[in-house]
Amino acid sequence: MSEKSRPDFVPGLELSRRYYLEAVRPILDVKFPGLRYAAARIGHGSEVLGYDDATSTDHHWGPQLQLFLLSEEIAHQRDAIDSALRMRLPNTFLGYSTNFSAPNPEDNGVRSQVAVDDGPINHMVSIWSARGYFLDVLGYDVDASLEPSDWLTFPMQKLAALTGGAVFHDDVGLGEVRHRLLFYPRDIWLYLMAAGWARIGQEEHLMGRAGSVGDEVGAGIIAARLVRDIMRLCFLMERRYAPYPKWFGTAFRELTCAQQMLPALQCTLHATTWQERERGLVPAYEALARLHNALQITQPMPEKTVLFHGRPFQAMAIHGFADALLAEISDSNVRAIAELPLIGNIDLFSDNTDLLENPEFRPALRRLYSPTRL
Repeated sequence: MSEKSRPDFVPGLELSRRYYLEAVRPILDVKFPGLRYAAARIGHGSEVLGYDDATSTDHHWGPQLQLFLLSEEIAHQRDAIDSALRMRLPNTFLGYSTNFSAPNPEDNGVRSQVAVDDGPINHMVSIWSARGYFLDVLGYDVDASLEPSDWLTFPMQKLAALTGGAVFHDDVGLGEVRHRLLFYPRDIWLYLMAAGWARIGQEEHLMGRAGSVGDEVGAGIIAARLVRDIMRLCFLMERRYAPYPKWFGTAFRELTCAQQMLPALQCTLHATTWQERERGLVPAYEALARLHNALQITQPMPEKTVLFHGRPFQAMAIHGFADALLAEISDSNVRAIAELPLIGNIDLFSDNTDLLENPEFRPALRRLYSPTRL
């Protein structure tokens, strides 16, 4: 599509909402009167998080949404609905093609808009049951109860996308499923914050140590890891899921604490010596401690860094934030997990995209939280 013919950008979530109301719903009302369903745009894509722009329109973006039917309706309604949409949808909507390429198997199934003059339309209105969709995307059976090991093996970026976006119509209970996943139960939340502090405690003294022997590259890598761990704790403290890496910093800027945290974190990332990095990390650690105390979930904790066992490297997690948080956990199942090595959730021990994106790994990952895992 040339720049001259490119339509005015419409945020993808608004595009999907109007596409449902003005193009998809009229077809369903006429061809399937009385059909119970939900219509939504959730689960993947920058637009679900509200971060898309004109650059986003080049692939896997455009007029699209999901329809959710009752499980007992899927078998005998999916094909009929798909066919009706193919034959009756307009070729374009608000200037964007409603016709898409076939999924590209060499590019993670990506689809792009392909202009056509007439139908049938190869649309991107996917049709699911809620159970089938959440099994496919998250590996979670909505008919089963949520266990601690489920929460700890759900990637945070997926939870952000599944509880983000928008539901345009719902008379099959999609909203109730999303509400279940809105945020971690209290004791899982405490466990995750404890694991976050423990991770900082494992490395807070290493940045200066590496730099003190002339390894500024190593010190810089450790400092950047610490910055990410601080940011992750900020998301948890504000009870918000962090999105995938492309939008991690963008979403962080929306946190209430961002204004006070960002100058110190930017100082750390832009520094060239370990001493400069520490001058950024110390105020970040101390702000993080104040945020922790503001939650009032443990006894008040120290808000000033100290030397790490007398060495000239400043540390904060050494005060015992992790243990203080673990002591507040009341759920016996979560306490049993907390007695194992404090690995946190999947996001804390891996940032491998394939591991995070493929729900088939979840049964194996859940065993990490069992006392008989070995």
